[in-house]
Amino acid sequence: MKIAAIDIGSNAIRLLIEEIHLDGSSYYIEKVSLTRVPVRLGEDVFTKGKIGKEKMRQLVKTMRAFWYLMDVHHVEYFRACATSAMRESSNKKEVLDRVEKEANVSIEILSGDEEANLIFENSFVQNLNVANNYLYIDVGGGSTELTLIKHGKRIKGKSFEIGTVRMLNAAVSDELWEKAGRWIQSALEQDEKVVGIGTGGNINTIFKNQGKKMTEVLSYKELQEQYDLLRSYSYEQRITKLKLKPDRADVIIPACEIYLKIARYAGIQEILVPKIGLADGIILDIFNNWKKTQNLKVGAVAN
Repeated sequence: MKIAAIDIGSNAIRLLIEEIHLDGSSYYIEKVSLTRVPVRLGEDVFTKGKIGKEKMRQLVKTMRAFWYLMDVHHVEYFRACATSAMRESSNKKEVLDRVEKEANVSIEILSGDEEANLIFENSFVQNLNVANNYLYIDVGGGSTELTLIKHGKRIKGKSFEIGTVRMLNAAVSDELWEKAGRWIQSALEQDEKVVGIGTGGNINTIFKNQGKKMTEVLSYKELQEQYDLLRSYSYEQRITKLKLKPDRADVIIPACEIYLKIARYAGIQEILVPKIGLADGIILDIFNNWKKTQNLKVGAVAN
């Protein structure tokens, strides 16, 4: 069974297609295809308050292409979800209607809490060491989702309008940072040790550039070193010398700043960096809902 998730973010739009193989009481998830298009809807929304004609045209063409890709791959179920930029766009109804009419894709706008819940719903979280406390940090173009995990369970979560594209457009206030800091400090007990879990394309790139293996952690010191290194290069040099994509070479700086600042607020010294995100959570949510309709009891997960 093939399932697809379309993640319409503030910086990029992604189509993830995965195949789920059922075997009795267990299942195996195989990634089939991942396509990423840097439309950057937040560039319009966070400066003008709405999605402009050119970004709308790019979005429609991207959704049409995704529809054909899903058809070619024989996808049985899919869900298209939009996050921060679409949430705040004053012309979102016009945009959604046009996409549905011209690309045959119905887009669902997630609230901040719904986004955090879907990000949390993945097999990596289910297999965490229950003896540790974790702060799940997902940094996107328009928002950052924080989730506190204790004893393997989600204790509380919060979405903040702090994102990389917002920061590039000077749209994150000191007051908002103070609000995030207060939330983190109120969520944690005094001197409570917490391990970070960082997700998002930017921290995946940082992790890879640091030469890390999937079983290793990224230390706060190493994150700071990567930030200092990246800042020592110009935007053009990050592309030519560090081989970053143009739409990654600018947002990776504010992404580092977000992770570093949150780590300082929470006293985090180590960060786990699994290659998972919203799209993975969407697919698992579709699969779990499908299981309910089939009255299946499926357990162990393999990735």
